[in-house]
Amino acid sequence: MKVLVTGTAGFIGSHVALKLLARGDEVIGFDSLNDYYDVNLKKARLARFMDHPGYTHVQADLADRAAVEQVFATHRPDRVVHLAAQAGVRYAAENPHVYVSSNVTGTLHVLEGCRHHGVEHLVFASTSSVYGANRAMPFNEHQATEHPLTLYAATKKANEMMAHSYAHLYGVPSTGLRFFTVYGPWGRPDMALFLFTKAILAGEPIKVFNHGHHRRSFTYVDDIVEGVVRALDRPATADPAWSGESPDPGSSGVAPYRIYNIGNEQPVELLRYIEVLEQCLGRKAVMEMLPLQAGDVPDTEADVSALVADVGYRPVVGVEEGVANFVRWYRDYYRGDAAGHFVAPGVAGFRTAMLRRSNAVT
Repeated sequence: MKVLVTGTAGFIGSHVALKLLARGDEVIGFDSLNDYYDVNLKKARLARFMDHPGYTHVQADLADRAAVEQVFATHRPDRVVHLAAQAGVRYAAENPHVYVSSNVTGTLHVLEGCRHHGVEHLVFASTSSVYGANRAMPFNEHQATEHPLTLYAATKKANEMMAHSYAHLYGVPSTGLRFFTVYGPWGRPDMALFLFTKAILAGEPIKVFNHGHHRRSFTYVDDIVEGVVRALDRPATADPAWSGESPDPGSSGVAPYRIYNIGNEQPVELLRYIEVLEQCLGRKAVMEMLPLQAGDVPDTEADVSALVADVGYRPVVGVEEGVANFVRWYRDYYRGDAAGHFVAPGVAGFRTAMLRRSNAVT
């Protein structure tokens, strides 16, 4: 297949691109390479597959309507994996407009591209944060999600509703995946595991909110990618069992649309997560215990039975294995520089590849 993947310089998007290329798909990568966090890390991710003969890179902003339209018109992808977004729950308090521009307007442009160019299936990223004020554990797709606690979650809930409307009005098969706390090699520097590792190696204290009593369905990135690709291969359909009454929030009934949780079913307390990290690093953390932050929820727990039933897969990597893999990657990438100043050799490869692809933005 020819697959458009948005956010290929991102954490999950780069892993998805590699997976698709490895199995023989052609990938059109789309990313703005913005400076929300270290651009060199983004370039190093891209360098892993920039020279692959099946990969074409487009550097542009999803909020640029003309650029998105050009990508669809030029490359005519069979399917789309839409992962690009302004990430980070807390950054929305500082810069709310970028969340709407990227996550809402950008997603509208992707939906329009799918609508006008006959895309067979759209898979898009949502988040466990949409469960918001809900406290019924485990979270499942049949529960209502009308009470988000952050703007980030609200934009992702908007994405789900927008995709449903396009599935219903224009027959665009759409599958949304609610990710639960993804971690692993090549992760984002603003996420807990990255922040904790950097601080512990530097002998600096780590901020532990809710006194470490959060419970999270920490999900290893390879598990997420396997679920994304399996979902991509199974286009959503309308629910044949729908009775014409109240639609199921997870499957609609009236449209080729589906929502799945994708996360580890075994939640882990944050203090245990830190303990595993300490063991992998061979160092103890200095913990600054703090109260629950505004917008945070005490616990998340994923019910992935629908994903298991429909695509035959559930996440399997535990935190002991997953954190160890991240630490090995981190030490290799930064070559022992706890301050995180080292630029990985892959960046040079990215620059060379970009020079060879003089039409990379077209």
